[in-house]
Amino acid sequence: MNIGIVVAHPDDEVLGCGGSIARWARGGHAVQTLILGQGAMARAEATLADVERLTPQAEEAAHVLGASVHRLTFPDNRFDAVPLLDLCRAVETWLAEVAPHEVYTHHPGCLNVDHRLTAEAVLVATRPIDRAAPRLVASFEVPSATEWAFATTVRPNLFVEVTETLETKIQAMRCYAEEMRPFPHPRSPEMLRALAQRWGAVIGVPAAEAFTILREIR
Repeated sequence: MNIGIVVAHPDDEVLGCGGSIARWARGGHAVQTLILGQGAMARAEATLADVERLTPQAEEAAHVLGASVHRLTFPDNRFDAVPLLDLCRAVETWLAEVAPHEVYTHHPGCLNVDHRLTAEAVLVATRPIDRAAPRLVASFEVPSATEWAFATTVRPNLFVEVTETLETKIQAMRCYAEEMRPFPHPRSPEMLRALAQRWGAVIGVPAAEAFTILREIR
């Protein structure tokens, strides 16, 4: 089965569902990731060299997880300056090439504007207008973004156990050295483990990742 991951920035794919990607890949599924944005440039001190370094980092992280990655260069934290149609067409073009059975993307209520618009573009691009449309579209949370939209409550209804692949997720995240932070930041290894343990406890396993189904066709 082909599984597609569509995210706004390099590292979102790991933070959002890295453990699940590794589990799916180990199970023989083809997992392919589309990264829409350049990343990094929203920081005041960032340079084009920082953006360029993200490409090998994304490729290394994908290798660790057992996935493949395709990266575009929409402006970092400025997706709202881009016509939504352009985002939708970029996702549609990639979907036509990959033909995923399932697609996972950002939570529509995330604090980060790029995350929200990515989710909207995915929902538009995956409209069930023919039988080639993905059978499942689901969203994940991204630590240090989703939980800070305090008025929006994440209500997951799909869980993937990642007990055996949680440390692979942490390893993949280390590929993005500049994006990790010391505890108690949400992108610290300790907090990523704690989040997985929290959702694991909800379903009675040591570690899990949580998703919210946006559309499912059975």
